[in-house]
Amino acid sequence: MSARRSVSLTTGAVLVGLVVVAAVVSLVWLPYSLYDTSGGRLTPPGAGHWLGTDTLGRDLATQLLIGARIALATGLGAVLVGGVLGTAIGLAAAFARPWLDDTLSAVLDIVIAFPTLLVAMLLVAARGASLGTAIVAIGLVMAAVVARLVRILARRVLRQDYVTAARTSGTTWARIVTEHVLPNIWPTLAVNLALQFGLAVLAEASLSYLGLGAPPPNASWGRMLQDAQQTAFEAPAGVLAPGLALVVLVIGANLFADGLRDVADPTRRGRRAGGTAAPGLQTGTSGGDALGTAVPVASPVDPDGRPA
Repeated sequence: MSARRSVSLTTGAVLVGLVVVAAVVSLVWLPYSLYDTSGGRLTPPGAGHWLGTDTLGRDLATQLLIGARIALATGLGAVLVGGVLGTAIGLAAAFARPWLDDTLSAVLDIVIAFPTLLVAMLLVAARGASLGTAIVAIGLVMAAVVARLVRILARRVLRQDYVTAARTSGTTWARIVTEHVLPNIWPTLAVNLALQFGLAVLAEASLSYLGLGAPPPNASWGRMLQDAQQTAFEAPAGVLAPGLALVVLVIGANLFADGLRDVADPTRRGRRAGGTAAPGLQTGTSGGDALGTAVPVASPVDPDGRPA
């Protein structure tokens, strides 16, 4: 592993690890109760309240620790929903007949074209604001991005000679998926899901900022930013603390994904050394909005020559 890959992975793991530690600590210990408003309005940081208090007298450090738990739960939950559902849809499209594959691909492109927050806001408005609804909404949007990537990767694997030989010998589709397709696509898929984790955290913070995420008194980082925007100059810690926490988690997830991508894709090693990628193993990014950007794509076209 090169020094750069080691730095990316290590730095990303450390930054994400800090948030994980904060979330674990919040499960067993908190400076104050989330319902404790005895701190006084906008008390400055000090020995009693490390980050000060908000306009209701609640301790900001307590809210920050609980916000770490909510951010991680949202990211992991959305990745789980999007990963499972997207992988299933992508595999179905890869194995489907051409007309069904074209139909599914068109639907996925339409979903990806819509702004993430707009789709999430519609789903949240229909079911009511809650953390679970936000996770499902973000996961459903993420599933379209994951499905498109899985479809492209799976179709490439299915055109390999050893897969053709396995199909000819009577190997079931289930065994082909578990023994040939998934083992070959998981490295790129894992990188994509790591990137989507950070984007899901940002999406949840945006929903909470708009009042569509976890309802009060849950201390989401996005809701903390919304509550503190009117007193940003009077009590800057209320804005800086959740903002920096979001930056640490998202940058950490992106650095970890970048290092993981270098490990999973040996062709990047050659490009960074001045070489070229092997034919058929080009990588890139697909366009999109908050959950459709920075998505590693295996090839600009499908293996059968059709546009992706």
